[in-house]
Amino acid sequence: MSALKQFLIKRIEATGPITLATYMAECLMHPVYGYYQKERVFGTEGDFTTAPEVSQMFGEMMGLWLADRWIKMGRPDTLNLVELGPGRGTLMADLLRATSPVEEFMDAISVHFVETSTQLRAAQANSVPDARWHDTFAEVPEGPMLLVANEFFDALPIHQYEKRDGAWFERMVGADGDVLGFMLGPTGAQFALVADEMKDAPDGSILEVCPSALSITGEISDRLNQFGGAALLIDYGYRKSSHGDSFQALQKHKFVDPFDEPGAADLTAHVNFGMLKTAAIQKGTKVFGPTMQGMFLMAIGLGARAQVLAGAGDEAHQHKILADLKRLTAPDEMGNLFKVLALQAHGLDAPPGF
Repeated sequence: MSALKQFLIKRIEATGPITLATYMAECLMHPVYGYYQKERVFGTEGDFTTAPEVSQMFGEMMGLWLADRWIKMGRPDTLNLVELGPGRGTLMADLLRATSPVEEFMDAISVHFVETSTQLRAAQANSVPDARWHDTFAEVPEGPMLLVANEFFDALPIHQYEKRDGAWFERMVGADGDVLGFMLGPTGAQFALVADEMKDAPDGSILEVCPSALSITGEISDRLNQFGGAALLIDYGYRKSSHGDSFQALQKHKFVDPFDEPGAADLTAHVNFGMLKTAAIQKGTKVFGPTMQGMFLMAIGLGARAQVLAGAGDEAHQHKILADLKRLTAPDEMGNLFKVLALQAHGLDAPPGF
């Protein structure tokens, strides 16, 4: 039995079942045993692959989109370029390379990473040595901002609720000997975040809410409203609130039981973009999307960029570029599953891709 599993079982035996949100937080971010303290998380040798790891084209297109927003902002002399959950720093490194010819842009920006993992901070420092690190978004200095978050919100802890005999209960994590698993308990305060129309559902229905995602979206919106700028949120999820269980664990690119080896697998849930959009609108921020990742990337020029890269190499290189393009944009790959949401301060025109 792993050390984290022993820790969780002892905690549950002492204080009772814990929420799924607490379980996810411990499994992912425990300072010693948490998943993101693992040496290898991303890529073929890790447990999953993100879009920036698939191809340099993804980060390059993000850079051009953000540089366009900076120009439309009036080219401010100082700008916080922020990434939430930057992985190994691959996206930011590609982004900075693509925008390096925009001299005034490079002079204006200061790069800020929101990252709590010590292990990942070390990897990010190798990719982007001049970055500044923060444990929370609130620590990022005030000022005009451009922000990108790719596969950040899916790892935020969620609460789940299940309807039984006409009543809603919270899905808790309990222990039966050395076996962890779901059990039902009374709903906590976070159940108030569930829209009333979603509560009218048949027995057996499951609902999910992610309070931290809504809170962070609100913080981003407040910052944009006060200082100006734009944010681009990319993740897998659904456009509107719906019933269903999207909690999952991934290890070595395969789905596994999320309770077998706490801390050894990536735990995620699909992002409710409808709730993120509502949270931003309630703050008065301009919102665009969500739209499909494939449609967004092609609309901002990914196809043209792929043609340029493919033309600069041999047949094997061309095949790889086209395969990467398909992976990022095809409906049966990442193209439809992943959504893109843009948040902007008032005064900016509609952003490319929407």
